[in-house]
Amino acid sequence: MGENKDRMLAGEWYIADDEELGADTRRRAELCHAYNTAELDDPERRELLEDLLGSVGEGVGIRAPFRCDYGTYISIGARTFINFGAVFLDAAPITVGADVQIGPNVQLLTPTHELDAERRRAGWEKGLPITIGDNVWLGGGVVVCPGVTIGEDTVVGAGAVVTRDLPAGVLAVGNPARVVRKLTGQDDAG
Repeated sequence: MGENKDRMLAGEWYIADDEELGADTRRRAELCHAYNTAELDDPERRELLEDLLGSVGEGVGIRAPFRCDYGTYISIGARTFINFGAVFLDAAPITVGADVQIGPNVQLLTPTHELDAERRRAGWEKGLPITIGDNVWLGGGVVVCPGVTIGEDTVVGAGAVVTRDLPAGVLAVGNPARVVRKLTGQDDAG
């Protein structure tokens, strides 16, 4: 592995426009295209997903189109559902637990860029991992920012921008997302 890619995977500043990373990007582009254009009942569709992502649990469903940076740094737990238009930028690991529900047009964004104009112009960035706990529900259009962890059983309302960690078992909404209450076993029971 090259020094630049090593820095990326270590969460350090690296140059995104790199030959080795470019080869990984081309690989991802081909696999994403094949997955996104495959027929729903094509038995090779699951194989494409397994080739694209780092790990995929049993019963995972991802509706096309699905986009990612590299794919190999994404792990998705069993029975997770990801709706149309998901964007997972995995310059750092993205870990999605089991039984997670991800609404349409959700973005999980690990890259962050330099505030210094010259370094930003030169292409420096770094990735901070994102972790989504088991049984989380991310409503449509949610954006999860670099370095965020969302605890299990949490619900994030549609359109929220999650800039900081969220604890387990809460409802969070808004921009930036804020916890509005704890969830109980009686929520929406009926």
